[in-house]
Amino acid sequence: MGILNVTPDSFSDGGTLGTCDLAVKRAEGMISDGVDIIDLGGESTRPGAEKIPLEEEWRRVEEVLAKILELKIPVSIDTMKPEIMIRAVEMGVDLINDVSGFRSKEALDFLKAMKKSRIGFCIMHMQGNPQNMQDSPRYGDVVSEVEFFLQRKVEEFRNSGISKDRILIDPGFGFGKTSQHNLSLLKEIPRLSKVCPLLVGLSRKRIISELCKRNSKPTDRLGGSLAMALWSAMQGASVVRVHDVKETKEMITVYKALGGDNIFSGVDNEKQT
Repeated sequence: MGILNVTPDSFSDGGTLGTCDLAVKRAEGMISDGVDIIDLGGESTRPGAEKIPLEEEWRRVEEVLAKILELKIPVSIDTMKPEIMIRAVEMGVDLINDVSGFRSKEALDFLKAMKKSRIGFCIMHMQGNPQNMQDSPRYGDVVSEVEFFLQRKVEEFRNSGISKDRILIDPGFGFGKTSQHNLSLLKEIPRLSKVCPLLVGLSRKRIISELCKRNSKPTDRLGGSLAMALWSAMQGASVVRVHDVKETKEMITVYKALGGDNIFSGVDNEKQT
């Protein structure tokens, strides 16, 4: 999954895609690099990010979304707003990626309306919200608590008529977690992937800088991002969400050529309705 942020304030690439043409060019580059799905976002969810009005988020994504849908590549919309979800579905997106985990009543109403569609959903765990999530996050047992939340949400989806084969789950690395919490979750990817196919998003995140004991910029964290992606795929993740599609794809291709077949194996989740 390639990240396409049309935001002025995202933690890594905010402000770099200020026009529709630049965003579409980036999308075309990802396709050339072998991306499987493009995740388009119009609102930053970095720690401390301010909320933006619905119409401002839609203004940022509408034209870009229309253009990249013409490229005939699967597209995901990264949004917490049910109205944006509805508009994106009407335009033809394939996946809704909600970092708030579809927690609002409006989001649940949206799910019920989507039960006869084939739209996919990614449910993410986040403690708090982007404004306060990194203010001393605490857990008794981070793995068990995240696992319980995701299990409960998957059951909620199924009760709304959404079959399990349409669901991805995301532990929410960096969303209301310390580096130690993130490491604990990383080591339990095989366990978490038994709940549902797992998406992992660790590209360029601060944990890489902290592990390397360097105060590096997000764009200087490629090596760590590749290590995170490979580890996640080897442990059973089904999708890795990345900024650097070309480098990640090359890493996977070379790893497989060297005999590495234990990658993106995921879990054989039986399709259930």
